[in-house]
Amino acid sequence: MSELLRVSPVADDLARRFQEAGFSLALVGGSVRDALLGRLGNDLDFTTDARPDDVLKIVRPWADAVWEVGIAFGTVGCQKHGRSGDTEQTFQIEITTYRSEAYDRTSRKPEVAYGHSIEEDLVRRDFTVNAMAVALPEKDFIDPHGGLEDLSARVLRTPGTPEDSFSDDPLRMMRAARFAAQLDFDVAPEVIEAMTSMAGRIEIVSAERVRDELNKLILSTHPRKGLTLLVDTGLADHVLPELPALRLERDEHHRHKDVYDHTLIVLEQAMALETDGPDLTLRLSALLHDIGKPRTRRFEKDGRVSFHHHEVVGAKMTKKRMAALKYSNELVKDVSRLVELHLRFHGYGNGEWTDSAVRRYVRDAGPLLDRLHKLTRSDCTTRNKRKANALSRAYDGLEERIAQLQEREQLDSIRPDLDGNQIMEILGVGPGPVIGQAYKFLLELRLENGPMGHDAAVAALKEWWAERAQE
Repeated sequence: MSELLRVSPVADDLARRFQEAGFSLALVGGSVRDALLGRLGNDLDFTTDARPDDVLKIVRPWADAVWEVGIAFGTVGCQKHGRSGDTEQTFQIEITTYRSEAYDRTSRKPEVAYGHSIEEDLVRRDFTVNAMAVALPEKDFIDPHGGLEDLSARVLRTPGTPEDSFSDDPLRMMRAARFAAQLDFDVAPEVIEAMTSMAGRIEIVSAERVRDELNKLILSTHPRKGLTLLVDTGLADHVLPELPALRLERDEHHRHKDVYDHTLIVLEQAMALETDGPDLTLRLSALLHDIGKPRTRRFEKDGRVSFHHHEVVGAKMTKKRMAALKYSNELVKDVSRLVELHLRFHGYGNGEWTDSAVRRYVRDAGPLLDRLHKLTRSDCTTRNKRKANALSRAYDGLEERIAQLQEREQLDSIRPDLDGNQIMEILGVGPGPVIGQAYKFLLELRLENGPMGHDAAVAALKEWWAERAQE
């Protein structure tokens, strides 16, 4: 009730406007669930018997901004500044007409039909904990499917049969995994059974909708719980098959880790290193860093198991999977680069890298260096404390060397000692491929030797140019 009272000045004002126009309005779904959990934010969801055109007539004079992106599905969005307790805040509001929607066997988009009662609207909701409403401004609690009881028990059930619910919208199967991860709830056995038997139905849902649910799951507080559910029900076989593929059968000598369990541990350890909230790039790279192992696994003659170049194979697989899920080109590039680089540190050995190797490590990581630090540290899941401590100390040493070189050489912006214009002036040539070749030569010298100074760089460039003339 305290949560509802906090948003009452805005919610009740809006409800009265609907009443005056002859319509009903109720806070619904996730907003009611979160209010009962004591975590209601400023994103408010409402349902109404008013049709979208009527909703627009009511909110346009009232809201600070209105958008119609979801109007084809019966949803009008708006923004409203108002008081929340003793402070002024901005509320993001969505108002959806009572509706029912269902997929046919081939469509990727739901067919929308408007309903006539709130009970009809609630029964089509995904889970009982999201099928509660509070009629406004009276604040009458509406819970026809036992959502409050399930919320108390921390369990996810569907208002009707799970088969009907998932047939209406197969994405709800992924939402079950997502809510389990976000809320740390258990999923009812009958829901898990339906998810398992209907997993293939997810194929008709667009890649974008699947990706968005996967992101919410991965960014949640308990992603292992949701990912495990996706794998155990077979949903992951359709949306992220590289994950269940990590459940490699152990060799008879048990000489390698369970890669699947290792991956989930790495994800959790990466989360523990986050400093500015959930980091999708870091979490995706942790989840995908070893997906090249199944394709590169070899049983050696001495009984060892090897995964040579799995980071290179994994980077290519990461690009392919993320592209299929319609991730942005920038995110695909960053995550695949982290997957490719995640083993680089293990060549550091006992701190025997040259300054040149450290420079190249920083140059290759570029703006991803901080995430690479976190991913590399997270990738240590050994139970051997002495080995784990040795790896940690070695990486501490590498970071110290990076900091020292950074202070002396500005590693974040490693460039040759001469720029393109200077190269053209010294060589007496105009723009062309040779300038790029000369620039690359000087950059390699810079990485190998550190800052050379202008005169030494000029001498080296002239020597390189003279050698080319003799070829």
